[in-house]
Amino acid sequence: MTDLTKLSAADIAGLVANGDTSAVEVTRAHLDRIAAVDDQVHAFLHVDTEGALAAARSVDERRAAGEELGPLAGVPVAVKDVLTTKGVPTTVGSKILEGWRPPYDATIVQRLRAAGTVMLGKTNMDEFAMGSSTEYSAYGPTRNPWDLQRIPGGSGGGSAAALAAYEAPLSIGSDTGGSIRQPGAVTGTVGAKPTYGGTSRYGLVAFSSSLDTPGPCARTVLDAALLHQVIGGHDPRDSTSIPAPVPDVVGAAKLGASGDLTGVKLGVVTEFTGEGAEPGVMAAFRESVEALAKLGAEIVEISCPHFKYALPAYYLIAPSECSSNLARFDGVRFGLRTGDDGNRSLEEVMSLTREAGFGPEVKRRIMIGTYALSSGYYDAYYGQAQKVRTLITRDFNAAFEQVDALISPTTPFVAFPIGARTSDPYQMYLADLFTIPTNLYGGPAISVPCGLSEGLPVGLQVMAPTMADDRMYRVAAALESTVGTFTPPAL
Repeated sequence: MTDLTKLSAADIAGLVANGDTSAVEVTRAHLDRIAAVDDQVHAFLHVDTEGALAAARSVDERRAAGEELGPLAGVPVAVKDVLTTKGVPTTVGSKILEGWRPPYDATIVQRLRAAGTVMLGKTNMDEFAMGSSTEYSAYGPTRNPWDLQRIPGGSGGGSAAALAAYEAPLSIGSDTGGSIRQPGAVTGTVGAKPTYGGTSRYGLVAFSSSLDTPGPCARTVLDAALLHQVIGGHDPRDSTSIPAPVPDVVGAAKLGASGDLTGVKLGVVTEFTGEGAEPGVMAAFRESVEALAKLGAEIVEISCPHFKYALPAYYLIAPSECSSNLARFDGVRFGLRTGDDGNRSLEEVMSLTREAGFGPEVKRRIMIGTYALSSGYYDAYYGQAQKVRTLITRDFNAAFEQVDALISPTTPFVAFPIGARTSDPYQMYLADLFTIPTNLYGGPAISVPCGLSEGLPVGLQVMAPTMADDRMYRVAAALESTVGTFTPPAL
């Protein structure tokens, strides 16, 4: 009998649509898989068994009634716990929202439900999406299915690990500085950051409002494109949403799968091929570049000189915006409240609540951001960082006048052991060294598996111009067609 958990989302949708299996059977198979392995992986914070089976039954009933189903109807999906889900706990990986059940769905969750996908539950993440390893979750770390002693990337490590452990065929992540792509790279899965504004932030608990971008995670490029098509598009409830249709990402993925990149010009980012990356990562990347050239792509080197300033600029802009966004978590309106015994002032209750509710990385970033925005320092720090952001955007624009897309390694290193970098925040921040520029620019980028180093996955990143998301899918699918997919050791 076919193991339904090992199939692609596209294959599962086809089986359900043809009546060869039921959505309930598919859902039960994945729930059973979660029950069997998630105590080792800890990809999920909450599994909504009853809700998932009810959604699956609805899909089966609609198919039996002859209704036309969407391209992903009956396919299970895991959702990063940064998106609000009506009646289902949303914690953002933090104690300050432990047990909170939102009264509404995020737009992306609404679109998932309308498309007939089956939400399995909420995945683990670094608290408030602040981290690069999913070790900063208040509920314990997620582990990489390739090696349970290693990190699955962050902040969306739960969403990536659920894919690699075959607990879900699809998942949703959010990308502020690389939190979809970096976990994809180190778990051997596909992670795509759409153009900023191409997917709705309504219902996404904010970290850094000018950077946060929800997006699709999958085991294949086509599956990621299918999910992107479902969740993308204009949302009038999001003031930053782009009033334009989603590019034909599915068509681009299918075109790329033919393995023909004739006429496509790719730029290798010079600044991302020097020092700073592990030799094994660079070796896998170079082999992939050669594979892309054999598929017909023209490869040229492109210098983006201001990319080297992206990391410090990001760690001023993102903490500044987080210090403003997280001010709402005060113990007064919702969530955790500590010290309210009738003998303390409001300020004391707020202070005690934040002390108990926020973890060390969140506190670190709030303090950095508050300092950067304070009187006398705003122009010197936050203002300067925004100027650097403009220079990085100019680098991208100049590059895209010469090439169709840019390529680089996704991360400088493979998954590192749990606990290896938590004592050195700077070393942790380096995990997003290659992904941050795209967030500052606002364009789309995707990570696709390109090889192994020391038996662990390596990802290749494809970056495209804003609203040219289809380009990255074509290149990623072409690479996948020749490199293949990667399967972790059995759990």
